[in-house]
Amino acid sequence: MRFTTRPTLSGTFGMVSSTHWLASQSAMAVLEDGGNAYDAAVAGAFVLHVVEPHLNGPAGEVPILLAPAGGRVRVLCGQGVAPAGATVAHYRGLGLDLVPGTGPLAAAVPGAFDAWMLLLRDHGTKSLADVLRYAIGYAEHGHAPVENVGATVETVRELFETEWTTSAHVYLPGGRVPRPGELFRNPALAATWRRLLDEVAGAGDREARIEAAREVWRTGFVAEALVRQAQRPTLDTSGARHAGTLTAEDLAGWSATYEAPATYDWNGWTVCKAGPWSQGPVLLQQLALLPPELPRYGSADYVHLLIEGCKLAMADREAWYGDAAEVPLDALLSDAYNAGRRQLIGERASHDLRPGSPGGRVPRLCAHARAVDADSGSRGGDGRGPGVPGVGEPTVAKYPTSPVPGEPEAGAGADGRIRGTGPQVDADGRTRGDTCHLDVVDRWGNMVSATPSGGWLQSNPVVPELGFPLGTRLQMTWLEDGLPNSLTPGRRPRTTLTPSIALRDGVPVMAFGTPGGDQQDQWQLHFFLAVAQRAQVRGGLDLQGAIDAPNWHNDSFPGSFYPRGMRPGSVTVEARTDPAVVAELRRRGHDVTVGEPWSEGRLCAVARDPRTGILSAAANPRGMQGYAVGR
Repeated sequence: MRFTTRPTLSGTFGMVSSTHWLASQSAMAVLEDGGNAYDAAVAGAFVLHVVEPHLNGPAGEVPILLAPAGGRVRVLCGQGVAPAGATVAHYRGLGLDLVPGTGPLAAAVPGAFDAWMLLLRDHGTKSLADVLRYAIGYAEHGHAPVENVGATVETVRELFETEWTTSAHVYLPGGRVPRPGELFRNPALAATWRRLLDEVAGAGDREARIEAAREVWRTGFVAEALVRQAQRPTLDTSGARHAGTLTAEDLAGWSATYEAPATYDWNGWTVCKAGPWSQGPVLLQQLALLPPELPRYGSADYVHLLIEGCKLAMADREAWYGDAAEVPLDALLSDAYNAGRRQLIGERASHDLRPGSPGGRVPRLCAHARAVDADSGSRGGDGRGPGVPGVGEPTVAKYPTSPVPGEPEAGAGADGRIRGTGPQVDADGRTRGDTCHLDVVDRWGNMVSATPSGGWLQSNPVVPELGFPLGTRLQMTWLEDGLPNSLTPGRRPRTTLTPSIALRDGVPVMAFGTPGGDQQDQWQLHFFLAVAQRAQVRGGLDLQGAIDAPNWHNDSFPGSFYPRGMRPGSVTVEARTDPAVVAELRRRGHDVTVGEPWSEGRLCAVARDPRTGILSAAANPRGMQGYAVGR
């Protein structure tokens, strides 16, 4: 008999899985009210803004993968671009080597709201008022917050009380942090959505009102308030006060867009991801790097293989991925290229950042990555491949200190290790996420997977007229010209957000994803392989079993969040991992940190068996927030 923390849910009507039970149940309520998967996803997403404000917000971003019943998988890009004034020269002129992790200088054009509006307009059936009413209710009348909301606010209490006072007004009412068991309200956010609905009420039919809402966001009272906040000098992680570059023209000129997914075929499966403006193809590259026969699931050979493959894929991410250049994705995913890369995986753990040369192209790493690599004791030319400029140069990486925490935290831990923002790895291996996730499948077979993030309560001061802050996604770009991920006006910063849809024999069967920044496609690979190899795993693993299985991650590449640190050779595993596996990984040269038993991953998943029409869902038990619902 197999034991999991929860059953994998099964039914035929509809399934939702998300990182918070109120979002899951709100989305399910929309399905019960006759809505489809897209209506449900939009409703759930706006509830996530209310109940997980430390992990996402309306002015953040979201990539959405959607698989309409009988249709093609599409990507809906809700990642906004760098404003017209966001140039490398401007930031360098301010004396910066990195984009700050907080404050308006790090704000891209907000993307999440417009993406959800397009999804609702083009694929939903419900009105804007129908899907917003759940979020409005929780913001206006209150909800019992999870413990991590208050814990996050406590880490930024001094900042809120002395500098970001508009945030204190929302998140420190009466000087108290939000607490479990007490109702927490955000009346300013509720008022924003009510005013939005009032302003679009006379616009015409359902689609016209949604279009009117998009215009209010881009050019109306919402846009005006966002621009005022962006131009206000704000203390950020550089230790100085800076105004941002976002303008009314930037907001008015941007829209979410549809595009084809990046895909890779593996053993009868087709995995769909967002393109290389995200880190999504990293999962595809990891699959392409796998040998025809895999070691025994969960063995030291298996874990070692996946870790080393991840390092190679992440090195290619650093050298090739981004929206500021043409990415040779076909070459990066080709059999010939990955057969050669696979030969670099040896018996011992690599501590080097080793980008490849697809099609003979010369890889180029940013100066920051080269500096960190040099400090780590990397040996230039150690299987790295030719033509990586600057590898081994004795440059010292700069990590600015600041009184302002990053998202959600920054600074050195008890072990002295520098940590960036976003998902944090504590000295004991615990990981704190910075993002949400939501998957839905309905009775008609429509499927959606989305990873909302950005606009955290700790990213920027709350816009007082709106009840939510700007985002900080530009921190993922480099202040160096000529790189695929250089800060470039009108270009998307390379995001870590990476939802997934998997097809079996060409038919969509599973939507899944996780919060976790750079860890997302590491945790998702392990989950996907556990599901895909079910017949090879002793006793088999269903969705919940694959989520519950001990997971791991490594940090052997520059982090995507300020201050962009890395730990060459690192591996963090859950304490439930077989001690013999841990010992063997250490023998092979991995720097293993054993974390808490339930600390790696926050996966969600829904599935549909096209043969029977049976739907299923599962959610992560770690953190005691994620829930799947359905019938």
